[in-house]
Amino acid sequence: MKVKLNEIKNGERCVIEAISPAVHEMEKRLRALGFTSGAQVEKTMNSPLGDPSAYLVRGSVIALRNSDAARITVITEKKDEK
Repeated sequence: MKVKLNEIKNGERCVIEAISPAVHEMEKRLRALGFTSGAQVEKTMNSPLGDPSAYLVRGSVIALRNSDAARITVITEKKDEK
């Protein structure tokens, strides 16, 4: 299922599909940090106030503001409802 990175829950894993065109410098920075198509990402935690959130990508934990994470489209596994 396709969602934005800021919509996944703590402990959930996904794969990056695309980064929305944004301010060129921010897109470049996200790619430099490892947020590239095909990279696996796991949300590790939220800050106490909910923004930013921490993500594990390519072996590093990176904090992203929700507005920046919303620029990244990811694919999650659809979980079976019980």
